[in-house]
Amino acid sequence: MSAHSSENGDKSGMAQQAGSPLPGGATKKWRAGVLGATGLVGQRLVKLLAGHPWFELTEVAASERSSGRSYGEAVRWHLDGPIPEVARSLIVKSLDPSLDCDFVFSALDSSVAGGAEDDFARAGYPVVSNSKNHRMDPDVPLLIPEVNAAHLDAIPAQQKNRGYDGGFMVTNPNCSTAGLVLVLKPLADAFGLEKVFVVTLQAVSGAGYPGVASMDIHANVIPFISGEEEKMESEPQKLLGRWDGARFIDAGLGLSAHCNRVPVLEGHLECISVSLKKIACLKEVREALRNFEVSAELRSLPSAIRHPVMLLDGDDRPQPRRDVHAGNGMAAVVGRVRECPLLDIKLTLLSHNLVRGAAGAALLNAELLAARGFLNRRVSAEEAQLAAR
Repeated sequence: MSAHSSENGDKSGMAQQAGSPLPGGATKKWRAGVLGATGLVGQRLVKLLAGHPWFELTEVAASERSSGRSYGEAVRWHLDGPIPEVARSLIVKSLDPSLDCDFVFSALDSSVAGGAEDDFARAGYPVVSNSKNHRMDPDVPLLIPEVNAAHLDAIPAQQKNRGYDGGFMVTNPNCSTAGLVLVLKPLADAFGLEKVFVVTLQAVSGAGYPGVASMDIHANVIPFISGEEEKMESEPQKLLGRWDGARFIDAGLGLSAHCNRVPVLEGHLECISVSLKKIACLKEVREALRNFEVSAELRSLPSAIRHPVMLLDGDDRPQPRRDVHAGNGMAAVVGRVRECPLLDIKLTLLSHNLVRGAAGAALLNAELLAARGFLNRRVSAEEAQLAAR
């Protein structure tokens, strides 16, 4: 089976639901801004927002060196196809929390993301972040909708703790964590988890642009990615844990990660071994992965796919070149499910680091926020002028 189409005839919501009605009886799209819009993840967000059924891109913001110019002039476009027309003529703004939009996506570099995201949340903007700065904050949801949608219950506590009036922050995980936890979720539900050992082979695009120097990565493997192993060992604990009404309780997994950079453009491949709490045969494990299905609420989201874990049968799959675009990049593709002589089972998984692990993840998070009524309309500059007359 080719991984370019979803299992059992499923179609990605990004393609299928272009005419999706707005949730909650809304009549107008939510206006979205993108912080860090000129970077690789920012560009992905800009592209995904073009023609989105619920959101319209109205603002782009970036560093001072880009602000004041049109997006078409400021950005060095790295994606296939042209810059979306809706974005080309937008003027790039600075990171001042006065953008004319209802909420913002943050694709900012971690060197500036922490303070900027807090500033926007404090100014009343919902912030949907791909940056690492606030992921492990004790009152900020680290969200994968198919895994831990209930963690959104922390938002009111976050607003109270921080004195936010209408604003808040929600984050998505590290690009390598995203695919891992999406695959661990059905195993955790069916059998429980005790220990996880993971080795990653991560694409160069995960390092941003210009990323890793060509003389370092060409025909080579670099067995170190700064901070990556620490994120992979901590983030799944929060994602697979629970919100108890006051704080997040970790899942209590034993987890060890080795992270490597490899000369692949897109797609993080991960080899994992898992110890289960409940004894399970390989057939049961495969069925749990194959049958993992999202709720009706999530199926209504434009970017969601019904079966976000895709199981392949070939001995040599998944492969980044063949399988990275499964489910329009939103699926985690699994193969080589077999017994592990040290733990219980082992398998190989692949996920698109810039879609499932970054821009697509943030977009899906925003869709869930919209569906649950967390996104409110801010008065636009034009509306404010009319009201003042």
